[in-house]
Amino acid sequence: MVAFFRLIRYQNLLIIALTQYLMRWCVINPILKLNGFELQLGEFNFFLLVLSTLLITAAGYIINDYFDRKADMLNRPARVVIGKMIDRRSAMMLHIIFNVAGVLIGAFLCFSIGHIGFSVIYILIVGLLWYYSTTYKRQFLIGNIIVALLTALVPFMVILFEVPLLNVRYKEVLLQYGINFNIILAWVACFSYFAFLTTLFREIIKDIEDFEGDYELGRNSLPVLLGVFYSKVIVISLIVFTIISLLFIYFRYTENIFSLLYFIIALIAPMLFLIYRVIRARNKNDYHFAGNLSKIIMLLGIGYAIYINLI
Repeated sequence: MVAFFRLIRYQNLLIIALTQYLMRWCVINPILKLNGFELQLGEFNFFLLVLSTLLITAAGYIINDYFDRKADMLNRPARVVIGKMIDRRSAMMLHIIFNVAGVLIGAFLCFSIGHIGFSVIYILIVGLLWYYSTTYKRQFLIGNIIVALLTALVPFMVILFEVPLLNVRYKEVLLQYGINFNIILAWVACFSYFAFLTTLFREIIKDIEDFEGDYELGRNSLPVLLGVFYSKVIVISLIVFTIISLLFIYFRYTENIFSLLYFIIALIAPMLFLIYRVIRARNKNDYHFAGNLSKIIMLLGIGYAIYINLI
């Protein structure tokens, strides 16, 4: 059972579920209530949305480990599950079961809310995760960008399923007063944007950590093609760009002193420390620490949803 939970990255799945629920209850719902509107996606249907997301994500982790076994044996042998704790056939079966269940649940959700066309999204994600594991991951930057985009999609899926229902329910009010739900789209888009950037530089840090194994297997990762030094320069540039983006969002859209304090203490300060650790990094342990710090920064970014809701 321990091997199974390690295989599906249960910690990451919990973070994904937390992210989607926070988007619903700490971002979307308060803004709607402030303007006299109510959520239209029912609790059970929202649970199905989260569940389908978790199942497809878990399937993605499994297939990634399935095709990445050789590299993992070189880069992180102690953490290899497939072939040591769970045989390859069982892993592939789990991958198929999770994908089928996730797509079916997603299709049922789309049908129940009257947007069956949305089910195409699930099929595209499954296909993208498959090709990422088999092909794109070995190509220059493409794999990193795909992972970052899929991570950004996690919070955005919540608004993707909510807004069409809101538009239908409040159509007359929207037309009468000439209003829309763009403010909600903007808030969630900011979280998705932050998730994209932080995931992107975290993926590159992980590639630097795995440099030796990727080089041995002839993979075209960023560190293999450009070298560790220039990869670190790109990581630092992305972190600096993320900090600039946060400051731009603050001065352009919020101008709330409490938000500024959160940005500085919980996000900008840790990212400056991350830059320092990346510059000083010399071995696998250093880059592993930097990767974990990146994940903490991502969590703190999600935590802003709770913070802004409280204040």
